[in-house]
Amino acid sequence: MKINTTLKALFAFCTIYFLNIYAANAQQLRGTVVTDAGTLPGVVVSIESLNKRTTTQIDGSFVLNVDTTGSYEVKISFLGYPDLIESLDIEEGVNDLGTIKLEQGDSVLDEIVIVGATAASQAKAYSIKKNALGIMDVIAADAMGKLPDRNAAEAVQRVQGVAVSRYHGEADQATVRGTPFAWTSTLFNGNRLPNGNVASGRSTVLNVVPSELIQYVQVSKAITPDMEGDAIGGSVNFITKTAPYGKILGGSVAGGYNDFSGKETYNGSIAYGDRFFNNKLGVILVGAVWDRQWGADAFDVSYNTGAADPMQKNAINNVMFKRYMGKRQTYGLNLGLEYEFNNNHKVFGRALYDKFNDIRPVYESYIDYARSRYQYNYRYSHYQTKLSGGEFGGNHKLSDAIALDWAYSDYTSEFYLDTPSTSDRKGLPIANFYQPIIGGFTNRSADGLVYWDFDGGKAGNNPLHFNPALTDPSEVMDPTKLTLASLVIMQLDTKEHDRTAQINLKAEASPKLSFKTGVKFRTKERESMYGSMFVYGGQGGTLSSMTREPFPNNGNFFNQMQGNFNYGSLMMDPLTKNQLFDLYRQEYLDENGFRDLTAATNATNIYTAKENVYAGYAMAVYNATDDLTLIGGVRNEFTQTIMNGTTAKTENGQTVLSPAEITNDYNAFLPMLHLKYNFNDSKSKARFAYTKTFIRPEFAQMSPGESINMTGADIVISRGNSGLRPTFSHNFDLMGEHYFDNVGLLSGGVFYKQITDIVFTNETRFIDNNNSYIINEAKNLEDASLFGFEAGINKRLNFLPGFWGGFGVEVNYTFIDSKVNVPRQYMENGELMTTYDQSSLPDQSKHLANIILFYENDKLMVRLAGNYRGRSVNRINQNLGIGFYTWIDDNFTVDASASYSLSKKTKFFLEVNNITNEPLKAYMGDKRRITSYEWYGMRGQVGVRFDLY
Repeated sequence: MKINTTLKALFAFCTIYFLNIYAANAQQLRGTVVTDAGTLPGVVVSIESLNKRTTTQIDGSFVLNVDTTGSYEVKISFLGYPDLIESLDIEEGVNDLGTIKLEQGDSVLDEIVIVGATAASQAKAYSIKKNALGIMDVIAADAMGKLPDRNAAEAVQRVQGVAVSRYHGEADQATVRGTPFAWTSTLFNGNRLPNGNVASGRSTVLNVVPSELIQYVQVSKAITPDMEGDAIGGSVNFITKTAPYGKILGGSVAGGYNDFSGKETYNGSIAYGDRFFNNKLGVILVGAVWDRQWGADAFDVSYNTGAADPMQKNAINNVMFKRYMGKRQTYGLNLGLEYEFNNNHKVFGRALYDKFNDIRPVYESYIDYARSRYQYNYRYSHYQTKLSGGEFGGNHKLSDAIALDWAYSDYTSEFYLDTPSTSDRKGLPIANFYQPIIGGFTNRSADGLVYWDFDGGKAGNNPLHFNPALTDPSEVMDPTKLTLASLVIMQLDTKEHDRTAQINLKAEASPKLSFKTGVKFRTKERESMYGSMFVYGGQGGTLSSMTREPFPNNGNFFNQMQGNFNYGSLMMDPLTKNQLFDLYRQEYLDENGFRDLTAATNATNIYTAKENVYAGYAMAVYNATDDLTLIGGVRNEFTQTIMNGTTAKTENGQTVLSPAEITNDYNAFLPMLHLKYNFNDSKSKARFAYTKTFIRPEFAQMSPGESINMTGADIVISRGNSGLRPTFSHNFDLMGEHYFDNVGLLSGGVFYKQITDIVFTNETRFIDNNNSYIINEAKNLEDASLFGFEAGINKRLNFLPGFWGGFGVEVNYTFIDSKVNVPRQYMENGELMTTYDQSSLPDQSKHLANIILFYENDKLMVRLAGNYRGRSVNRINQNLGIGFYTWIDDNFTVDASASYSLSKKTKFFLEVNNITNEPLKAYMGDKRRITSYEWYGMRGQVGVRFDLY
């Protein structure tokens, strides 16, 4: 194991030092503060006569060091609960107060009445944020339920500086401060999650995790050495629910409607928790299900960027009208156990099972100008994502000054398809039909190509006022003329298996100084078939000769677009699922002369990988004064990667396959320093942080082979690059916070990142034998920089009289400006020249914002939430330059929710998403040059939440 020798020496020194520490001449008060719902973080424990105070950790535990013995009053304070004051005789050594339970009072603090459904949850979240060592934002579980956020990604989109990607209308990934999604570390209880998403990246797809399973979400913008170091943007840590300190039984049921699909949805959850054996054994069991019908229309355009003539690169190759209409099902089950032997020793176990089914027939109608034909594709997609596993560990106080915790986890993430049922080959089945357009088009320019009117095309050729301009208006797409030409099965299976072991040791050297050190080992095994494709070619029957079913919800087909085109000609009644599967029966293939045309290079799309990570850290926390805290340390992560795949080459006209192995080892040494200063009796704080972080290259980017996607009008080839280097970043943060007495917050600050060796996916297009090709390949770029600032306020307007005092507002805004130089080579006078295009980072938005308007009283809660994400580069085309980069346009979604409490145990609620039917828009270079428009419609549900105990 290759760990930096300096760090090893430091670990050894710290360990020896820890084992010989004694907190001389100091007494300790220890305990755990809880409510019926569980442990309570951020509770202030103080002895005011001695000017001593501390706060509870996320597990509710606290340690308060005092220098004397005798009788004193100990005060326990938390916003929304009445103060608990007890007289205590403090004796020498450890004074164990055990479990301290707070009871809900009248929610009064300093004569300010705290009312409303979100006050208690925000108080918990702000307490964790306020006492965190690093720069962090927090969401509590009950706050997630106040907005219509049904998965883990949607739950964090409201956080200042966080952006999400949307996959057909639902958030599925999150990133901090606008950096690429893979640059944000997604954690589950402090550990990286394995990832089985279809894109084979390191960013975890979060739509598999229902929000009901989560207790807290911690968004760290500047990490500390005890956190995973591969987090250039930051980290998002999802903490699952733990056992309560009283019996709970509750849940929710809801039903709803999706106006695009015209069909229903339903959602339900249940949670049970209790303690047994004299409160030593705690149990929590949470289950959730979300079943919804959904749909989307997508208008996609492909351009002729592979043309040799620069003037022809903006010509239109083809346009596609695509409809999705399907069902999504999310299931989650979380089990948590803990056993407290005594106040010094506790063990725990967690188990998780999440399943996401994405079932969607897809109907694609192409108008192919390059080949003068129609193309119709029908696919039956049943993507399955599964996240399962568990962990166990323990927390131990070895002495008055030394604490140890350990954990072992084993999680697996899988993405797979098991269709069609009629073939031994499993994957995504796609049937391709073609129909020649004999008469051609009237909108071709003098060079024989088709352009939008702003690119010099003929008048009236406009993306959202589309007209195909057929020479013969009757020559529309016709099921009697669409002939089956090829059958494809695309394999997209991916599996990751992570096993992680870790141990941490913490020592209190004195009331002012503490140390922490730890080691972690993670081994990851990955199997991927992404892009593996089986192809059958022949001449089958026409679409009309096959068993079909009515086109779904045809009354709203692309009604968002305008123009005089007869859309009805594109609404082909599709195949039934069983008919599609029957096409893959060997009998049908043989009878219709379909040959297996699977490329000999297909095996190059399959690879396995093993990655071992050896990590260790050492850090210290020094309370220099009552108001100034310094946190410093180092983290080291050494990564070993071995990938096995297949390469192909041509010898004597024959394809020869050879096994290939790639190794890529690298080390990351990461120093970090944090300063935290309190003002105004800790109501205001200033924080500074310097951290060094990194991100590992993605597996698919290093694959020895290449994947080929032939399902569309363009053939897409994705190649690996075994020489990729990790990306490193030096990060500087300066933040300020002010906490209002009525559970509010004003915050803001600036940040800067200096980044080296960023990885981007380059896109190159060319035409060969009348086929249009796209090649995607990852490369390292030169250095980049990122600067930004953020500001936000959450304020209840309870200073207003009467009814108006129930209003409040939450607003946050983040500005991010990144710069990276992209080299581009070109020929001039026979000489190869290099120039540089300045771009922003991929997936990085310059503007992020949230605005939430709410009204609350003791029974009613109403919230209207807007989420804005500015435009971002989606794909860099290095060879052609910035005018041919593809962009995701700005996006503003509006959601709403309301609830009414019939009693303390029952509450009705209403949730509505995407009220304005905001589309997802993408374009190339010029904002008028659309590459994709996608509409999803609005969805909503009504239901009831109940708490029986």
